[in-house]
Amino acid sequence: MSSVQKKMYAPLPPARIAFIGLGVMGFPMAGHLARAGHHITVYNRTRSKAEAWVAEFGHQYAESPAEAAKNAELVFFCVGNDQDLYEVVAGPEGALQQAQAGAIFIDHTTASALIARTLNEHCLNADVQFIDAPISGGQAGAVAGKLSIMCGAPQAAFNQVLPYLECYGTMIERLGDVGAGQLCKMVNQICVVGVLQGLSEGLAFGEQAGLDMDKVVKVISGGAASSWQMLNRSQTMLEREFDFGFAVDWMRKDLGLVLNEARNNGARLPLTAMIDQLYGEVQQRGGGRLDSSSLITLLGKHEN
Repeated sequence: MSSVQKKMYAPLPPARIAFIGLGVMGFPMAGHLARAGHHITVYNRTRSKAEAWVAEFGHQYAESPAEAAKNAELVFFCVGNDQDLYEVVAGPEGALQQAQAGAIFIDHTTASALIARTLNEHCLNADVQFIDAPISGGQAGAVAGKLSIMCGAPQAAFNQVLPYLECYGTMIERLGDVGAGQLCKMVNQICVVGVLQGLSEGLAFGEQAGLDMDKVVKVISGGAASSWQMLNRSQTMLEREFDFGFAVDWMRKDLGLVLNEARNNGARLPLTAMIDQLYGEVQQRGGGRLDSSSLITLLGKHEN
């Protein structure tokens, strides 16, 4: 079974593309670019993932980010954190070492606005353009090609890459210059965890009250309380199933970026700070790899 769902792609001249980072998001995203007819070279730190991608989609893999980027017009990145991103872009074997002048780097990592701006400076010195383009929509969105993509970029560079982003994105916006995409992703995560904590408390309260929670969710999901999290996570939360999705460890990494940025810009985030600590408690209980909806495990009669 393919790791990408069938999708109609806008006809484009085949481009030479490098895709660096083949995790649960990057693997299907690179697959969509391949299915759209582009020439793809992939790189992944764990070679077996690159081999698996080539076995499914064809094309080729490289032994380093620099080798992958050598002849690429566009270089996409989807890795773990600021340090990982710096290494694959500007490290000794990073893509900048062999990138061609005029290439565009598109970074889908959820990282800090500071690293985006730092790498933009490195890229400009090498006559390469840099776009920070964090994503939202989870693995299901990546497989379906229905991600939201938040971009920080010069307008001309954004216009140039937009048709390629549409291979796996349906809601794509330029928010401003480099760094603005990462700031928008921080807004996204603030909103997500606030909804998850509210949903956790509501479901746990209903359980304590002895309500039929399937009926509760059915009726309130048709009103003002509805959300993506309610529609997609309430049932698994009620069943205490969390072996999928966006891990607590990843969410805490993201919230660390959020809270650090808030200290710099003066934003007050009392609820976000509290939820970050609750995720820390989930980690302490051994739940770091559970889905971020596992906040409910700290609540209710099942957990006391």
